[in-house]
Amino acid sequence: MKKIFRLLLIIPFICFAQTNKQDSIKVDLSNPHATVYTHLYFLQLDSYQPQKAAQTILGYSEEESIRKAIKIKKVLDGKGLFVDLNRIPTNPNYKDTIGYSSYKRYVLFPQRMPQIYIEKIGEKWYYSSETVAKIEALYKEVFPWYVQKIQNIIPVSGHKKILGVELWQFVALLIVLVLAYFLLLIVKRIAFYILRKIQQQITKNTNFEVDKVLKKLAHPLSLLVVVAFFDKVFPSLQFSLDVNTWVFLALNITKTVFWIYVFLKLVQVVMRIYSEFTERTHSRLDDQLVPILHSFFTGVVIVVGLFRLLILFGVDATTMLAGATIGGLAFALASQDTVKNLIGTIMIFLDKPFHIEDWIEAGEVVGTVEKVGFRSTRVRAADTSVYQIPNSKLSEIVINNKGLRLFRRYNTNLGLRYDTPPELIEAFVKGVREIIIAHPETRSEAYNVEFTGFGDSALLVMVNVYFKSLAWGIEQSSKHRLHIAIVKLAAELGVDFAFPSTTVTIEQFPEKKDLLPKYNTNTDRINKAISKVLEDFKGEKFEGDT
Repeated sequence: MKKIFRLLLIIPFICFAQTNKQDSIKVDLSNPHATVYTHLYFLQLDSYQPQKAAQTILGYSEEESIRKAIKIKKVLDGKGLFVDLNRIPTNPNYKDTIGYSSYKRYVLFPQRMPQIYIEKIGEKWYYSSETVAKIEALYKEVFPWYVQKIQNIIPVSGHKKILGVELWQFVALLIVLVLAYFLLLIVKRIAFYILRKIQQQITKNTNFEVDKVLKKLAHPLSLLVVVAFFDKVFPSLQFSLDVNTWVFLALNITKTVFWIYVFLKLVQVVMRIYSEFTERTHSRLDDQLVPILHSFFTGVVIVVGLFRLLILFGVDATTMLAGATIGGLAFALASQDTVKNLIGTIMIFLDKPFHIEDWIEAGEVVGTVEKVGFRSTRVRAADTSVYQIPNSKLSEIVINNKGLRLFRRYNTNLGLRYDTPPELIEAFVKGVREIIIAHPETRSEAYNVEFTGFGDSALLVMVNVYFKSLAWGIEQSSKHRLHIAIVKLAAELGVDFAFPSTTVTIEQFPEKKDLLPKYNTNTDRINKAISKVLEDFKGEKFEGDT
């Protein structure tokens, strides 16, 4: 009995002490931290004094200020925005330096709710006039018109709690999930239909491979719509701040992951369409650009997505960007060669000095271009050996692209014996000209066959021709056919090719015969010989003939 009596005596003192404790906490608007703390503290259940919380709003009546202060807190709670008081600055002259100029303001949630912020007016900090003006619209956005209607029709039994959650909230959550499922099915079909129409408008055809990618793209797009629907409706269920905080964190993470997936698939679709375009172009360098661009854009999407996820987990964006900038600068300085090669790669794709499978001469390297990568270009020489040339060097040196020639030029000198009669020289030159005109792989309008000079051991006949085909194999076959025809012409005319020799003149004896060849310069015989060689030449079939 004495213990009960003592307890009854102690209770008034405890209540009095608690009341004194609440009264001892005064309204403080001297800095951002104090203003936000005053607003939230006096709207808690155990310290509920809305008239003090309303003092954080300037320029309105007490009743109107109380209503707006309560709505600001409800909006923050409804969106699951937990205010970390430890991160709010206590500097009375704090300035927000984000933007072109500095302002004495502090934004509570710059990424998710930039409309709600406090600013310094005079010597005190208040919720900004913009925040107070927009709070009604924000409140209606978070808690639509039907929320109050639902509250009015919920029976008393619906407010019974199970595991701290009211029964009507369980039922409403189930209804929202069912609606979200049907919305997913409908939006998925609509998204695929729209994407396919856009793709057909761009490419003017139907590609089954692209259709498969579009179906994969339509799925995350429909999921994003469902997440947006859930994000819009969930605050209406009026769960506690703790529940809302975790739910909206999960929704934002899900949304970010889906957006990463969407952009990855979008990159895949765009690269697929671009690859179809490059297949229709003459240049094969564009084909090589497809995997490089695909890798680059994929990396950009992943990096930006990871930055976004880190921001959701509370990492400061400014600090992260500053660290990334400094780290990127340090990385660039440490890998100057890699950066130079990357710039060289960009210049190669912009200037296009060669294409894939072009035969080039780059310094001491001669061969066929097989691949252009991020860092180097692979060139295969005639002996099948492979050269890896850094793109930084390749973009600076002189490149002779033989693959861009309009024709393949062939120039040689034929040496005739010094004792060849002028009539046979003229006949031989005429015959070679006729062979070139009759050759299907040479340009008949551009050639030169002339007696150009006197060599050390031969009379020189220059032969300059242009082969039509740029393929190395066909060029060699065309040379073979031309050479065989010239050798046959010389044999029919009785013309000998000279070689380095020394002639010794001695007195000839009557019984000794002259060693010099006997030339037949009869005009009819010469014409018949040329005609015979030309007929044989036209009747032969060589590689490269169509």
